[in-house]
Amino acid sequence: MGFSSDGGGGRRPLADINITPLVDVMLVLLIIFMVTAPMIENGVKVELPKVKAPSVQSSDTKLVLAITRDRRIFLAKEEVPIDQLSARLKANEQLALEHELYVHADRSLEYGVVLEVMALAQESGVQSLGMVTDPAEVTR
Repeated sequence: MGFSSDGGGGRRPLADINITPLVDVMLVLLIIFMVTAPMIENGVKVELPKVKAPSVQSSDTKLVLAITRDRRIFLAKEEVPIDQLSARLKANEQLALEHELYVHADRSLEYGVVLEVMALAQESGVQSLGMVTDPAEVTR
């Protein structure tokens, strides 16, 4: 810290803020985010731990949409062709009240098939979409 004269012979402290370290830190953070952003966008392959989870008791009041291994779609145990799914969902009274749907898809299905059904559900007014799973057996 330096001193400046005030013209009358007295000296007062000179208080200039040095922002160079702040700029250096900000540039380093910017570079770190620029390097890590593509990894976050593309995803990192992670093998999740296998755990035994208790099964949740299903409720008959929840609307469940099931997709079988052979790509057949069932809405509340009634088979629905995929080209009629959006219309059936829009006409469903329970869905109109709750805006909630649970999807139970076979594990052998391609990811794109499940996403297509989920997109149709969202377009039909579903606001809350849950995934129903079967508890896995863990061997040690």
